Amino acid sequence: MNCSISGEVPEELVVSTKSGLLFEKRLIERHISDYGKCPVTGEPLTMDDIIPVKTGKIVKPRPVQAASIPGMLGMFQIEWDGLMLSNFALEQQLHTARQELSHALYQHDAACRVIARLKKERDEARTLLGQAERQVPMAATTSAANGAAITVEEEEMGPGSKKICPGISGDVIKELQDCNAALSQQRKRRQIPATLAPVDDLKRYTQLNSYPLHKTNKPGILSLDIHYPKDIVATGGVDSTAVVFDLPSGQIVSTLSGHSKRVTSVRFAAEGDLVVTGSADKTVRVWQNSENGNYDCRHTLKDHSAEVQAVTVHATNKYFVTASLDGTWCFYDLASGLCLSQVADASESEGYTSAAFHPDGLILGAGTAGAQVKIWDVKSQANVARFDGHVGAVTAISFSENGYFLATAAQDGVKLWDLRKLRNFRTFALYDEDTATQSVEFDHSGSYLALGGSDIRVYQVASVKSDWNSIKILPDLSGTGKATCLKFGPDAKYIAVGSMDRNLRIFGLPEEDQSES
Repeated sequence: MNCSISGEVPEELVVSTKSGLLFEKRLIERHISDYGKCPVTGEPLTMDDIIPVKTGKIVKPRPVQAASIPGMLGMFQIEWDGLMLSNFALEQQLHTARQELSHALYQHDAACRVIARLKKERDEARTLLGQAERQVPMAATTSAANGAAITVEEEEMGPGSKKICPGISGDVIKELQDCNAALSQQRKRRQIPATLAPVDDLKRYTQLNSYPLHKTNKPGILSLDIHYPKDIVATGGVDSTAVVFDLPSGQIVSTLSGHSKRVTSVRFAAEGDLVVTGSADKTVRVWQNSENGNYDCRHTLKDHSAEVQAVTVHATNKYFVTASLDGTWCFYDLASGLCLSQVADASESEGYTSAAFHPDGLILGAGTAGAQVKIWDVKSQANVARFDGHVGAVTAISFSENGYFLATAAQDGVKLWDLRKLRNFRTFALYDEDTATQSVEFDHSGSYLALGGSDIRVYQVASVKSDWNSIKILPDLSGTGKATCLKFGPDAKYIAVGSMDRNLRIFGLPEEDQSES
């Protein structure tokens, strides 16, 4: 018995009282609801004319093909052929998808290369424009009175030639002298702030946080600086980038990308709105804070012919100095990016590895690759003093806020110099001869001295004749055994440390100890 509509054996059999035809119940019900008549005879038909027929359970017979082994083999062969065709279609789709992906990756790589080339051409065009604006004939600055220093201001023809440096004008020198007089007067009345962290707190310092700021493929933080009013940190890394990091929120503010080699020095300027970076790519970049919070490159300076090792900003926040392995240091105007003077020592050929302004701003200290520390008079660009005694390159240099202590670090440790008598009065030989001291830093009050090598050590500043007591030894938790840079936070409330891994580490007083104190 088959359904008159589908021709199949019905599951629920019903019969029409008018025509006597058999139907599948669900099919005839749908047809009656749609058309109201018999699908075969066309006569009017209602649900009342449909009577169910009770039958026994029907077991569908096996198909003829499954009734014998050859038939089953034939079925299996058909299923196998279908499976192979489906697999072949999938392989074709996979091959097509791979070709499309390869083409998309090629287009992406080509687009990235074009963008990189355009950026490079843009930067070169900006540099050429800046050079064209700067190349104004001006009188060359004469050499220093004592003949020990000369000012590099000659102009050579052709691409890549050095520009004419106008020299440090009388107005600039007067501004530096006025700043020096004001700061010197303040220093005489200077007192240690009451908010400075006491020695007992520093003794309990431990690692509070570790922030991964740089890339893992080229790990290493080489320089850092802190802008105290905003409590933001800038770090320069081996990965060719500098990072501006907001310490209270723990968020990266901006990543400064543009250098082609490691960033060796980074400094804040102009109330934190500017960041100056020096790099092993021989360039110096000035970055300006924009409205969206990012720092955009404002100037790219190419006055050095070798790696730029140090950047230091003058107390006026209007000028800065860069020191390079080419054996020269450059005095720049921060606003225009103009190199006012490029100074080389005629008697030496060794490059500079570190540099720092005296707090009053009229003296520049610079360490060389030949283990010397040179003191320069910024006004006359004259080398007024030299300190010998180190072994290896002078890796770091720091002036105390008291105005007459200078700390220098090298392969043989840290030496303290009295600027009043121009002599070394104390030496910290901390590590073995194979481990150099990478960094040294006075805190802003001049009360503490921190130095870093295979660990970080903090000393309490004393007088020339008194002992400088060791307060705390902090381990280098990077696992590299090389703390490359460090700096005290505001009021020495914490110490920021960079090492040869990608993490910025903050050492300070744990929260439970802060609540007790």
